[in-house]
Amino acid sequence: MLRRYRARISGPLLDRIDLHLEVPSLGVEEILADRLEESSESIRNRVCAARAIQQERFRADVGIYCNAQMATREIRRYCALSASCADLLRTAVESLGLSARAYDRILKVARTLADLEGVDSLKERHVAEAIQYRSFDRKTI
Repeated sequence: MLRRYRARISGPLLDRIDLHLEVPSLGVEEILADRLEESSESIRNRVCAARAIQQERFRADVGIYCNAQMATREIRRYCALSASCADLLRTAVESLGLSARAYDRILKVARTLADLEGVDSLKERHVAEAIQYRSFDRKTI
């Protein structure tokens, strides 16, 4: 049933959504577990810092204020990949059958993850996490 329902959503539409997340329900143990959570204020501070990084990055680019607005030219400029990152992304594109649009979206999300971490260059962990956010692109679904 799930596969049939997801098939009703067109690929081109899904391509335009940056984050695809599956959120499983929590078990009783997870609900009752005493765990430390990041405070909303801490998250807000990281997001504000990432937005400031993006505003500075795009200061000279007319009409661009955040990573989501990057076109291909800006993606190539601001999302340079190391050889290991490029290999990881190439493998994901081939094994998951990702489109060119999904490829660009992964890079934008990876750039945002790096910004949230406050680092200049994309690392494998950023690319890997961004790939994980494309769960509806998987061929098995």
